[in-house]
Amino acid sequence: MIKQKSASAMYLYKLLVVNVCKSFSSLYNRTIVSLSIVYTIGQAVMAVSSINDMTDQNRDGSPDNIAVHIALSMIGLILIALGTGGIKPCVSAFGGDQFEENQEKQRSRFFSIFYLSINAGSLLSTVITPILRAQECGIHSRQQCYPLAFGVPAALMAVSLIVFIAGSGMYRKVQPQGNIMVQVCKCIGFAIKNRFRHRSKEYPKREHWLDWASEKYDKRLIAQTKMVLKVLFLYIPLPMFWALFDQQGSRWTLQATTMDGDFGALQIQPDQMQTVNPILIIIMVPVVDAVIYPLIQKCKINFTPLRKITVGMFLAGLAFIAAALVQVQIDKTLPVFPAAGQAQIKIINLGNSSADVTFLPNLQNVTVLPMESTDYRMFESSQLKSISVKFGIENRNESIDSTSSNTHTVTIKNAATGIVSSLRSDNFTSKPEEGKSLIRFVNNLPQTVNITMGDTAFGTLEETSISNYSPFSGGRTVDIVVVADSTNCTITSEALGYGGAYTIVINECSEDVSQLKYIEDIQPNTVHMAWQIPQYFLLTCGEVVFSVTGLEFSYSQAPSNMKSVLQAGWLLTVAFGNIIVLIVAGASKLSEQWAEYVLFAALLFAVCIIFAVMAYFYTYIDPNEVEAQLDEEEKKKQIKQDPDLDGKESEAVSRM
Repeated sequence: MIKQKSASAMYLYKLLVVNVCKSFSSLYNRTIVSLSIVYTIGQAVMAVSSINDMTDQNRDGSPDNIAVHIALSMIGLILIALGTGGIKPCVSAFGGDQFEENQEKQRSRFFSIFYLSINAGSLLSTVITPILRAQECGIHSRQQCYPLAFGVPAALMAVSLIVFIAGSGMYRKVQPQGNIMVQVCKCIGFAIKNRFRHRSKEYPKREHWLDWASEKYDKRLIAQTKMVLKVLFLYIPLPMFWALFDQQGSRWTLQATTMDGDFGALQIQPDQMQTVNPILIIIMVPVVDAVIYPLIQKCKINFTPLRKITVGMFLAGLAFIAAALVQVQIDKTLPVFPAAGQAQIKIINLGNSSADVTFLPNLQNVTVLPMESTDYRMFESSQLKSISVKFGIENRNESIDSTSSNTHTVTIKNAATGIVSSLRSDNFTSKPEEGKSLIRFVNNLPQTVNITMGDTAFGTLEETSISNYSPFSGGRTVDIVVVADSTNCTITSEALGYGGAYTIVINECSEDVSQLKYIEDIQPNTVHMAWQIPQYFLLTCGEVVFSVTGLEFSYSQAPSNMKSVLQAGWLLTVAFGNIIVLIVAGASKLSEQWAEYVLFAALLFAVCIIFAVMAYFYTYIDPNEVEAQLDEEEKKKQIKQDPDLDGKESEAVSRM
């Protein structure tokens, strides 16, 4: 949800920044340069804000004045938001301006390469930034190097800015024409107000409601505003696509946390599955542009931009159907946790003989073999008050309190001094988050031990005692150090699955020899993450034909002085898409995730049909042709007012 809210704010902000930028300059390259400088400064401020040593006077590795770092971070983020909000809509329009009217194919290729470049950068940052962050740096203490992770992008942005400025002489630049967005808004406002004033039937109707602005605004501005509004009206259904697309960073990642990321030599963490999208973009953009579209053209299918966008929406809907099918399979593997009024219990026999366990007052009985355990057994809370443990002729009762916790583990052992038992409340309510594994230890040695696993200290455990669970990244091995009296035992753990919970029983520790037994408390994820690849593939294909085409369509249908306005309008659909996610997810109240996926797919299919109908009635225009006609009309009007003007122009041309 946080991701959707922040993304909505960012894309709404971009529309505001476009307006502000145009107030200062309508030259795209000047706007890009100035805001790139702001963006670079923001990155540099972020790098400085992450230097702990800056305020670490006592040299303990932690900043002494955290408020300074927070303030610098906020300033850096604001500068970055200001920079990216202005750059993104302007840079695509500026790139499109570099092509002549007869270079439609080359301009289309540019937008494909432009989108590919964005995703290539996203992929590189996803891979390289964690590597930079993992480096250790610092003056007083060695810590993860966040200054490097922020500083390298700042340096690269500065280099790219220098390259951009160096090529300034080769750019085709559009002359400034004032704040177009303000003029458009005023024109629309006046037309509405004027139409309301003349709502009586005695006033003749006009061809278009914007024609009511003709008393104050010229024909050119009215015609250009009509073109812009015509496209913006077509954008109304489009946010639904982004409502689905942006869930790959939220719901699809959460889905991956319940899946197995073991790819053999690679252990993929759930959040790393997001890299599938930019990887597929880099592959599919040239494939679609160089292979798929030419094949469709050879089949003599008129695959117009609006038809491409419709197909993109349909493919995104199919992607969510695929996600729902995967979720159904995942749900089949999820463990059942106790509901209100229920309790579950697990028995671990650490002894060398079988134990008979009776659950009271239910009177159910189970025999637990030596060094074995039961699965979690479910009871009504009223039917689980205590257990009776019997080893041969020895008996022991252990009380169970299900008011504070509804999940319990009891270890039992027939020691030399009699039956020893230990009770631990597990407090399970769900599987481990983010695909992590939960690990705990049980001491089956007669002496006290101290246990460390990786960087996590489990503390001191008495005989039969159970530690708390601690989370570890799934699919990895970790060194375990057991200290018993003066003996130090080290062993590497097994590679434990994603999303599982394990109890590790320490049975022996002598002269660097450890004997461990692994007990599975919660089954690890069994549905492989590879099953997400089809849904990523469908969504990426939809993105290629939807988003790349949308950028090109927004440019081609916009008047010459309103290119970035429509680019910003296109980006605005992303913001509303994120808002739709918040509204639908909050209103649906669906308990099953697969049902929510189906709901979003159904909504997109319905919107896809609506958009297809709207696209059917849309008439493509050539803004350059319309503006040329307006120029011709203005010229004729001027000649009519000044008959000598045509002769003067002809004379001026002949002299040249």
